[in-house]
Amino acid sequence: MTYPLSVLDQSPISEGSVGAEALANSIDLARHVEALGYERYWIAEHHGTPMLASAAPEILIAAVAAATSRIEVGSGGVMLPHYSPLKVAEVFSMLAALHPGRIDLGLGRAPGSDRETMFALQRDRRQASPDDFPEQLAELLAYLEDDFPAGHPLARLTALPGGPERPEVWLLGSSPQSAIWAGELGLPYVFADFINPAGAEIAQLYRQRFVPSRRRERPFVGVCLSVVCAETDEEARRIAASSRMAMTLLRQGRLIAVPPVETALAFFEHNDPPAGRRAVVGSPTTVRSGIEEVVAAYAADEAMLVTITYEHAARRRSYELVAGAF
Repeated sequence: MTYPLSVLDQSPISEGSVGAEALANSIDLARHVEALGYERYWIAEHHGTPMLASAAPEILIAAVAAATSRIEVGSGGVMLPHYSPLKVAEVFSMLAALHPGRIDLGLGRAPGSDRETMFALQRDRRQASPDDFPEQLAELLAYLEDDFPAGHPLARLTALPGGPERPEVWLLGSSPQSAIWAGELGLPYVFADFINPAGAEIAQLYRQRFVPSRRRERPFVGVCLSVVCAETDEEARRIAASSRMAMTLLRQGRLIAVPPVETALAFFEHNDPPAGRRAVVGSPTTVRSGIEEVVAAYAADEAMLVTITYEHAARRRSYELVAGAF
């Protein structure tokens, strides 16, 4: 294997379970994949859903980093439009000080929620939030890199609470615009193939637009895939039915916790699976081949895997089998 494997964790909540158990499972999984040799462990941000407990990645990052010792821990990502850039800089400065060299700040533009939840997250509800992500990102980088112009009124705020330690900043995306921003700013870029499987050309666009910077001398592409691995192809397809059902209903505006496998199999006797999303599902041999195919298409430097199953043991086993296959 010439590229590292990493994990994106959305803290899935299974039917009959609660968020507290999902969060405990995330910490358990982080310890497990660290022992297996995974490179980094990122926590997603999602709001207003009974399926995912990862509403505040910065809190879970602190818990995961404290429970592990080597693996890099970060956000996949912080949805910056919801927040003050200064607050994000301060939070991740503190995390970096507590866990030097191990904290990643992955940033996203998407809301991570539906319209109503996005509205509820707004501090000022008199009007829609401005679409000013590039300005927010530039301000955040200026705090982290002490890079405000001379005489700027916010320059004194670069004395962040974590002292000299800083997180590594990444840009996440599933569209051409995010690739352009990442390239022009010289940031490492992770593409969400599990949302948009047509990202190989977008990754190439990022490379074409890449400008070397203090952050990266060369472009760096990560690709995040949906993966479910089990001992056999048939068993993997069975286990994957749970997340497929949840995603099918999500597209219909119906939010549910991750259903049991038998419930999901019964559901698909009368419903078609969701189209337009890619998942790599199968035995270790099948999954390795599928991951390698996607990585080759993106010419990616790293593969990040997101796995949702009803049983936590099945999720642990999936990452274990993938690690063994590589």
